[in-house]
Amino acid sequence: MIKRRPSQRVMVGKVMLGDGAPLVVQSMTNTDTADAGATAQQVFDLAQAGSELVRITVNTPEAAAQVAIIRSKLDSMGCDVPLVGDFHYNGHRLLTDYPDCAQALAKYRINPGNVGRNRQSGKHPAGRPEDDPFSIMIETAARYDKPVRIGVNWGSLDQNLVVRMMDENSRLAEPREAKEVTRAALIASALESAARAEQLGMAHNRIVLSCKVSEVQDLIAVYRALTLQCDYALHLGLTEAGMGSKGIVASTAALAVLLQEGIGDTIRISLTPEPGGDRTREVLVGQEILQTMGLRAFAPMVTACPGCGRTTSSFFQELAQSIQIHLREQMPVWRERYEGVENMTVAVMGCVVNGPGESKMANIGISLPGTGESPSAPVYIDGEKAMTLRGDNIAQEFTRIVDEYVARKYVKREKQSVVSSE
Repeated sequence: MIKRRPSQRVMVGKVMLGDGAPLVVQSMTNTDTADAGATAQQVFDLAQAGSELVRITVNTPEAAAQVAIIRSKLDSMGCDVPLVGDFHYNGHRLLTDYPDCAQALAKYRINPGNVGRNRQSGKHPAGRPEDDPFSIMIETAARYDKPVRIGVNWGSLDQNLVVRMMDENSRLAEPREAKEVTRAALIASALESAARAEQLGMAHNRIVLSCKVSEVQDLIAVYRALTLQCDYALHLGLTEAGMGSKGIVASTAALAVLLQEGIGDTIRISLTPEPGGDRTREVLVGQEILQTMGLRAFAPMVTACPGCGRTTSSFFQELAQSIQIHLREQMPVWRERYEGVENMTVAVMGCVVNGPGESKMANIGISLPGTGESPSAPVYIDGEKAMTLRGDNIAQEFTRIVDEYVARKYVKREKQSVVSSE
């Protein structure tokens, strides 16, 4: 068992973060938030894929004006996923000018390195404390009883803080390396901002922290140090993980180390989609990281062998893929109808070497004929051989067996309310 780091409980709408609650997977839209229809649909798709929090960009008056409409559209679609507003330079003005936006969001994401900062000069505007952008955003969050994520980012770190800490470091007898000082500045920015938020009236258990960087070892080092200095709930993720396998590998390498050490309460996998790619992929990767580590279960898992000279046919690969797709497509329905189906395991094996053994260890398993083997496929259910499939319809028959197993094995929920996009 992994011992989780003790942290504050933070409620984001209906979702609980920290205090031993299950790790939460979140995601972010890449639509123009001013397009309420497209944004609501993408939020719905992300929620259907399993995202438990969805962040949307709120960067212009046009975007802020649509947030409440997006929330209303989602409610009418039967989707109650909490929305998180991502604010930067002008968040204080948008929250003030659009109170419906401030109310509709379940959480505000604030980057202390650029809140209220002038894009051209990089400086914070001078003025009275009540005109301070950070103060305005925190006071607004407190007034509407919204939690905040104070999200410090390597690429937009407050340079005044960095210069100050670099100067202090240079006067040491044994100065630290510049990268180490920058990591310390990330942590200092997060903790100082959180302390300031509490002084402004934000409750201790309404604050989530993150310190995002783009390199694996830096992320691990920052969060290990941060956990020793606070008990805030922590959001994990590389800020720019990358595209395709690189993004998946980098995110897994970093998060797996931290999660194994019990660090983290919510995660996001910041994958760069390929042109025309599906945004929901980042949700699936996040879920699979947690599920393969045994931290949570989201959907039935398919075990399949990689193939070798014994499995020259691609049939087992096609069957494994079709079963995995079928399970994912059915999960929104099964999740509403049955309890515990996300823990189911399915094995699709390509020959008799490891096939029967792996099939027996899964809830349902099939061992397909390899090269030169008799054209038969034994099926195992709960560790026992149940039948042997033959012929041209093995894939369809096995899918039917899986569906029947789910309906028979798992307890039906008392209330069935299958979510529809119509």
